[in-house]
Amino acid sequence: MLTRTTTALVAAAAATLLAGSATAAGVTLKFGHVGKPGSLFEASVEAFAACANERLGDAGEVQTFGSSQLGKDKELLQKLKLGQVDFALPSSVMSSVADTFGIFEMPYIIQDREHMKRVQAELGGTFQQAAEAKGYRILAYWENGFRHITNNTRPISMPEDLAGIKLRTPKGAWRVKMFQLYGANPTPMAFSEVFTALKTGVIDGQENPYAQIASAKFQEVQKYLSITGHVYTPAYVLTSAKHFAKLPADVQETVQACASETQTFVYDHAAQLEIELLDVIKAAGVEVNEANKEAFIAASAPIYEEFAASVEGGQALIDTVQSLAGGS
Repeated sequence: MLTRTTTALVAAAAATLLAGSATAAGVTLKFGHVGKPGSLFEASVEAFAACANERLGDAGEVQTFGSSQLGKDKELLQKLKLGQVDFALPSSVMSSVADTFGIFEMPYIIQDREHMKRVQAELGGTFQQAAEAKGYRILAYWENGFRHITNNTRPISMPEDLAGIKLRTPKGAWRVKMFQLYGANPTPMAFSEVFTALKTGVIDGQENPYAQIASAKFQEVQKYLSITGHVYTPAYVLTSAKHFAKLPADVQETVQACASETQTFVYDHAAQLEIELLDVIKAAGVEVNEANKEAFIAASAPIYEEFAASVEGGQALIDTVQSLAGGS
């Protein structure tokens, strides 16, 4: 019969062995995201994981979980802080984390990917500071993309064409305000719920990049696609500042390097998908039209004014981002 002391020693030895095995096997890093199979998010995360896993070797492994398997955006943000998930790929939802990220909710403020690179280089420290104040750390900037409107009511050419349309938006205050300004009835909803809501008529439409539209098969339940390009949304490779700092230094370095290097793949792949997936959407029988962007830009002035007045440093952010457009 084992004495209490012997039992305690056996338990301690077993724990030591288990800990040693875990160390030998390296760390397991979970990357959760909401992207569906075939989405830009999925391709981006898989490219990052391939890079990291090749370089990490026995030091660790990145495991990927798409389609909201580990939670929707808000849940993933919470799980990062709890250490239950190591990386997430939020996009529009970051405007609800800190007001600073609302700059990317301003209509037509980002012109193209080269413009976004200049903004990242100039304001990266500002965004990092905003993230770290909330307990997060940004490892890299990837992409969600240029957003367009689909719906089952009518083609959208002018802002007034949105009048009364029940339009799904992400759960970010500025996107809601923008579409209210245009006359729509914005309805914040988790991305994973949108297909069913469109199919059953709970909502009339939604707005997303082609990569999200096609991978989620919205073309199967939508009649019209209006090319508005009203917002460009970056995607942030996000981690917990506290939990990331606890990883071995070599793991941190490898993960950071792969996250940054993956941006080139993401931008190239996104540009290719913009061509390929528009054809996929058209082939499904969706009627496509070009919206009057000048009319939308003119109608967007009040949202800029509100951002400048209500967000600390808002006007300076707007001025800086706009000054970096067109290679200036």
